[in-house]
Order: sequence, then structure tokens, then C-alpha cells
Amino acid sequence: MEGKKTVLCGANAYEMKYYFNERFQAVPDSVKDELHIICVLFTEEVGGVFTVAFEEDGNVVLETDANDDDIYYDEVSSGLMVAEIRRSRQELFEALRLYYKVFILKEDVSGYLGEA
Repeated sequence: MEGKKTVLCGANAYEMKYYFNERFQAVPDSVKDELHIICVLFTEEVGGVFTVAFEEDGNVVLETDANDDDIYYDEVSSGLMVAEIRRSRQELFEALRLYYKVFILKEDVSGYLGEA
């Protein structure tokens, strides 16, 4: 059984729309801008729907999907692009995971931050 996920943002190539979850308005504008660029560029390049979401434990997941009749969507390219985004934006996604743990889950993350 798959756990619940909370969508942070996403883009839809079919409707040519971008979505950002209002629950996360406290995220810095520079991070919002970067997420916007990532999502829109993904759907421009690969098509379909691309979302960035949080799992219940705060892990960040990148998901892509397409309509069954979309002959232009390439699953192999989408998988490669997701892997490249995850690799090149690793610090961004780690910071978002920490943000979620602190501000949404209200966890004590002092152990993650090391000795000051």
C-alpha cells in the first residue's frame, strides 16, 4: 500500500499550467522560482505531467505521468531526466526535506545539523 503524498508543485503539459501548493508559501521565493523552472522545463522537454511531492516522512519524490494516448511522451527519456534532476538538484531536495521535517512535521532536527 502506498503512503499519502503531499504535492509541493507540478506542471502539466496538456493544460500548459504550473501549480504550487499554497500550504508551502513560506518556502523562499528563490526556491519557488527554481522549482517552477524545473517543472516547466521538464514538461516542455518530455511532456506529460511532472510533480514534486513529499512522502509522509518528508522525503522528496519526483513523479511523472502521461495520458495513455500521448504518443509523444517517452518513458525512457522521462526516467533519465528525473534521474538527472535528482542528481543535479540534490542539495535543493535535501533542503526541502529538512524544511518539511521542521515546519510541517515539527520534528527536532538538531541531529541533522551537527555540532555548532
